[in-house]
Amino acid sequence: MKQSTVFICNECGFESPKWLGKCTKCGSWNSFTEEAAVKNISRYTTQKTDTYFSAEKPKRIKEISAGYENRIKTGTEELDRVLGGGIVEGSLILVGGDPGIGKSTLLLQISDRIAKKGKVLYVSGEESSEQIKIRAERLGAEADNLLVFANTDLDTILSIATKEKPDVMIIDSIQTVFKSDIASAPGSITQVREVTHFLMRFAKENSIAIFIVGHVTKDGNIAGPRMLEHMVDCVLYFEGQRTQSYRILRTVKNRFGSTNEIGVFEMRDSGLAEVKNPSEMLLQGRPEMVSGSTVVCTLEGTRPVLAEVQALCSPSGFGNSRRMATGIDYSRAVLLCAILEKQLGLQLQNQDIYLNVVGGIKISDTATDLAVIIAVASNFKNFIIDSKTLILGEVGLTSEIRAISFCEQRIAEAEKMGFDYCLIPYSNMETVRKKTKIKLIPVKNVSEAIKCLAKINKLREEEKSE
Repeated sequence: MKQSTVFICNECGFESPKWLGKCTKCGSWNSFTEEAAVKNISRYTTQKTDTYFSAEKPKRIKEISAGYENRIKTGTEELDRVLGGGIVEGSLILVGGDPGIGKSTLLLQISDRIAKKGKVLYVSGEESSEQIKIRAERLGAEADNLLVFANTDLDTILSIATKEKPDVMIIDSIQTVFKSDIASAPGSITQVREVTHFLMRFAKENSIAIFIVGHVTKDGNIAGPRMLEHMVDCVLYFEGQRTQSYRILRTVKNRFGSTNEIGVFEMRDSGLAEVKNPSEMLLQGRPEMVSGSTVVCTLEGTRPVLAEVQALCSPSGFGNSRRMATGIDYSRAVLLCAILEKQLGLQLQNQDIYLNVVGGIKISDTATDLAVIIAVASNFKNFIIDSKTLILGEVGLTSEIRAISFCEQRIAEAEKMGFDYCLIPYSNMETVRKKTKIKLIPVKNVSEAIKCLAKINKLREEEKSE
């Protein structure tokens, strides 16, 4: 008897009896994959009543007591901040990232720290128990209540978890776990979707926090159906380049906290170490008193971070000049270069312009506009920018400098790093009420900002001559 198959959309999970070029539900193209049809899947049930979801009747919102989530501290401040203060009991957390970026290393480290106060079950479908032991010895993870279990059968994993009753369970990775009564292969859309559903129900019913590791595609997205990210409570992405030692843990979804927080780590021989002052890390080795280098303060969630923006202008050897941007939105960079050409009269048509944010960090904050424009103009005109000057401001199409948000927090971060001057939008001057040692210079447009930087350079020369 021929086994029936269905076609499932990789993006939304929509099922179709035949292949379609375009998904009729989410509109994505060439996203259908053929899978074996799933019939009569027995849903996971427990003897306990599912009190997390059940309700006798609808209640008025005023009658519902919100209460507070019980959180488990991981022993890592960077991760706790990203999660919103710790791991919420009964939550399902998805961790994604490129191969070798440090996902398993981070989870094994926090497992050891949590196991010193509670119990952790580390389930691996990609490594044997002996391989995990070798890595644990290198990381110094030898807590008594850290249990390691190498298995890929979901029913066996849930049976062990029910018996051991851990506080936290880690599944590494979700693409290797399968349910035996589903005909699809491990890692298929059907298996990933159903396994995640069972884990979610198990986490809610037993108040066990579960971390699941997800593989990523060549585009950087988590493999499997897009609905996988909708099912979980929190989605964390581990970013960074394997050639660099620094890693950034970013949250893109969090039902129990902010979605804009980041955690910064450094990969060492002994594992991942926290970087509690990322501004110092990003500014380390910065050249002083050079052209084309500016410092800006961007906000990552509630954390102000200082970063260096570098620009290089070089005469183009071809008919069309090039524009390249690393760490900055390309369209925004082209727009800012156009403002320099039109409003300030700089002839950049025959110049190749390269922009880079040092340290591998990506900036989407419009408060960096003025710093980018000043960096390009500085390198093109070859004038020096004071290394102890912070530049803040959003730039409009007529070269006016508009107000930015959280100006006081940005200035306070610059003060801690020893900066002396700060260019801020004129409209922000009234909102800055805290006293600071930094001299604030309000500016209204880009031309005025460049003149102020020239005055700062003269003051520096006078200080050196004295």
